Amino acid sequence: MAVAVSTEFDFAAYLESARGQVELALEAALGPERPESLREAMRYSLLGGGKRLRPILCLAACELAGGEVALALPTAVALEMIHTMSLIHDDLPAMDNDDLRRGRPTNHKVYGEAQAILAGDALLTRAFEMVALRSPGVPAERLLQVVGELSLSAGAPGLVGGQVVDLESEGKDVDLDTLEYIHLHKTGALLQACVLTGAMIAGASEPLLQGLRTYSRGIGLAFQIIDDILDLTASSEVLGKTAGKDLTADKTTYPKLLGLEESRQRAEALVAEAKAALQPWQANAQPLLALADYITSRDR
Repeated sequence: MAVAVSTEFDFAAYLESARGQVELALEAALGPERPESLREAMRYSLLGGGKRLRPILCLAACELAGGEVALALPTAVALEMIHTMSLIHDDLPAMDNDDLRRGRPTNHKVYGEAQAILAGDALLTRAFEMVALRSPGVPAERLLQVVGELSLSAGAPGLVGGQVVDLESEGKDVDLDTLEYIHLHKTGALLQACVLTGAMIAGASEPLLQGLRTYSRGIGLAFQIIDDILDLTASSEVLGKTAGKDLTADKTTYPKLLGLEESRQRAEALVAEAKAALQPWQANAQPLLALADYITSRDR
């Protein structure tokens, strides 16, 4: 059953406000530290723009669960740090070998491969510092839950495992189950962590956490389907990264398996399922419902 988003909710204003909060928090997270060369490489990618969907999902989930958004900001920053690490490492020659990210040269093109690897490592470890040491006012047992969720999403059970299977699958015939495994781990695991950790900070009930798991699985797969479609249909200038990379690397994608139209339909169906999972909390879920719609309507 489809869940409609209220026309009274001003999503554009919400997105602008939330993004502003996140940008300020990201800026404050990397203070005057040494070595300066490492700090510069970290800042280059962390503050290099982006939609900030992951931290915003965390804040929205915290709000839905009745928590104070300010308490979730350090975790939201941590999530963007982990995401940025994954982008820096994905772009390396040994991985996806890309020269362009968010409309600028990739980190290793500016600072060299060694510094890029270390900048990614530093962001990953700083993420756990943000949660464990820079989250005043959040009960310790909730922070422990958050650390556990971040560990699972960032490691072998999550984005690292998904990346390995993705690399191993290049140039091979991959079925839909394997493709969804890759994306539920490489992309979906961190998106799920964004939603769940925000709710955990607020002390969400188990029924709400279950609803959010279903929601995040749906938006995670839909996000990747749209990424696959845009890789074929959008220009590098619009995307801010090299278009057509999946085709060049002979990767299996949703359009390759299903075709463009069926891929779009699948993304829309997944978003509808995601929104339906939040129906019991619909009155307070407007940001998350609108974010789900935004995933399928975006052009980059």
